[in-house]
Amino acid sequence: MLYLTRKIGESIIINNDIEVKVVDVRGKVVKLGFEFPATATVLRQELHERIRNENRAALPDTADLDSFLAEGQRKSTEDDESSAKKITENPKSD
Repeated sequence: MLYLTRKIGESIIINNDIEVKVVDVRGKVVKLGFEFPATATVLRQELHERIRNENRAALPDTADLDSFLAEGQRKSTEDDESSAKKITENPKSD
């Protein structure tokens, strides 16, 4: 985990397109402001965990969510590579 010290009004940039800014500090409560692309998904940790647990419960008992997601990512990568290979082997000429 990365720990940073920021003052009110200071920010950090993540992946060149996400800005996290310290807006206010009152006692032990820190108010943060976020600027991010519309395509980004932002969830509070407790909501993310609840959704993940519900997704796990929806899978068959023998399935593991991480394996299921990894398989989907592997399949997506294979499809992308297959499409790229077809384009390279059979380029369309106009």
